[in-house]
Amino acid sequence: MNSEITILFTSDVHGHALPILYGTNEKAELGLVKYATAVKEARRKFENVLVIDNGDLIQGTPLMTHYVKEHQDQKNPMIELMNQIKIDAGVIGNHEFNFGKETLNNAIDQSNYPWLAANIMNGDTGKPAYGPPYLSKTLNNGIKVAIVGVTTHYIPNWESPNHIKGLDFRDAFQTLKTWVQYIREKEKPDVLIAAYHGGFERDIETGEPTEALTGENQGYQMCNEIEGIDVLLTGHQHRSLVGEVNDVLILQPGNNAQGYGMIQIELEKRDTWQIINKKGKLQSLVNVEADPELLSYMEEIELSTQRWLDEPIGHIKGVMQIHDAFQARVKKHPFIQFIHDVQKEASGVNISVTALFNNSTNGFPSVVTMRDIVSNYMYPNTLTVLELTGLDIKAALEKSAEYFMIDDQKQVIVNPTYVHPKPQHYNYDIWDGIEYKLNIANPVGSRVEYATYQGEYLNNTSIYPVVLNNYRASGGGNYSMFRNKPVIKEIQKDTVEIIREYFEKHPTVEAYTIDNFTVYAN
Repeated sequence: MNSEITILFTSDVHGHALPILYGTNEKAELGLVKYATAVKEARRKFENVLVIDNGDLIQGTPLMTHYVKEHQDQKNPMIELMNQIKIDAGVIGNHEFNFGKETLNNAIDQSNYPWLAANIMNGDTGKPAYGPPYLSKTLNNGIKVAIVGVTTHYIPNWESPNHIKGLDFRDAFQTLKTWVQYIREKEKPDVLIAAYHGGFERDIETGEPTEALTGENQGYQMCNEIEGIDVLLTGHQHRSLVGEVNDVLILQPGNNAQGYGMIQIELEKRDTWQIINKKGKLQSLVNVEADPELLSYMEEIELSTQRWLDEPIGHIKGVMQIHDAFQARVKKHPFIQFIHDVQKEASGVNISVTALFNNSTNGFPSVVTMRDIVSNYMYPNTLTVLELTGLDIKAALEKSAEYFMIDDQKQVIVNPTYVHPKPQHYNYDIWDGIEYKLNIANPVGSRVEYATYQGEYLNNTSIYPVVLNNYRASGGGNYSMFRNKPVIKEIQKDTVEIIREYFEKHPTVEAYTIDNFTVYAN
């Protein structure tokens, strides 16, 4: 007697409910309303279907920013969509914390499914803070499946401290190892699925490291050093992966609900059910029709979001649009200058750090709407002012300089490690308020040719107040020189809101630059 299990899973949906790109309002082949149709079809077609979300669900689109600002008296739309899709379990992602504890707690309370979070503990009680470590289900034909969920424990390196106060993020690998052994001994499942909001620190075929081994991503180690995992669902890195590592079937389904992972496991009944075959594939949502009931459910909040996005906020005199992202990183661009000016006015300090988050950032047109603001500044960051020494600043400049390398023609290009396996353009910082020069022809770690403040070289031991976003201030992007530095001020307000308020004070902003840095190879 044979039987089969089908598992569908999403990861890193990031608030994409509807098939739309909010920056342009163009239709797109993505969104949970399309995924719902795929799930219904799978349930019609297959006998045993499990549906799992692997984290980073509730943050990432203007829809969700608007919901948090204006509609938190209503149900969280991402949660209600997952409720209507009838998923079996969710996993907490790092971005679930971005809007603060209240939003996350409300989302979990509204969910008709458990959130699996084996390694996120209440610091006072030592017990799981958000949900059970695992879920055990008995399907048709008596097949028993266990799903255990863990989240990258690197979250304290990124998240605003008040959003995670009282939580203990335990090592995801060690936690998963403990629970897999426990589940195998106590539950004796026929199939054990590990759902990990994290990715792979090594190439899944060669085992070669693909990033600094910080503990942010431990998928490769999990497959090789934990016995008893049949399938490892991953995410966080926004990659599209299918393969096997040490006989563990692994998948990662991309991001923004552009597609989903499908796993099919064939079992044969002997004395017990035995896995005889398992295969995975990534499924696109291209040409999948949106579920009409879910579209109808989303109409009211979508209309409110669109009205909010089309509100004119301010005007730009001159050109603040970005046509070449690379050039905007090697030479100060008016849009980057604008973000620095916003940060410096909000904080009252002279030195500012920011980044051009991705290569699709367009800058501002002559009439700026909320749509322009949220499509250019898509993260719910707050601002922090740190006390940094001159040595800290120079170390940070050296870290930023790693973004570049030189090619065979001695031209400056982007270091491929910032593009693959995951784009990390947001980890190259541009500074304002100091003058500096980066010579990319020099070895990594020796590229800062000089750095000055108000005409004097930075003193290694002198203290300089610096404003930057909370992600970077906590050391995000492996900027370890910022970790645990004295905090002068925390501006606990979403940067999108700070930008909007800046336009209220300055209805017309002139595009200009202070050309304070040089990137070259000599």
